[in-house]
Amino acid sequence: MMKLTIAKVDEVLFRGEAASLSCTGALGDLTILPHHAPLVTPLKKGELKIVDNEGKEIRIRIESGILEVASNEVTVIL
Repeated sequence: MMKLTIAKVDEVLFRGEAASLSCTGALGDLTILPHHAPLVTPLKKGELKIVDNEGKEIRIRIESGILEVASNEVTVIL
């Protein structure tokens, strides 16, 4: 599992443990798994697909954002 936070300036949309996060980055589709290499990339319009620690799938539509991966923690700012 990895720590995942998805937030807007004034609202946290998701905070917790996740098995994976799929999204569309500047260079194409990405799937972030636990212990992913450090990464910072802009996100394109589309959908964030989260698989939580119970295997439940959560989808969040986005217009744009920034994704950062470091030390088994993933942060998405929308």
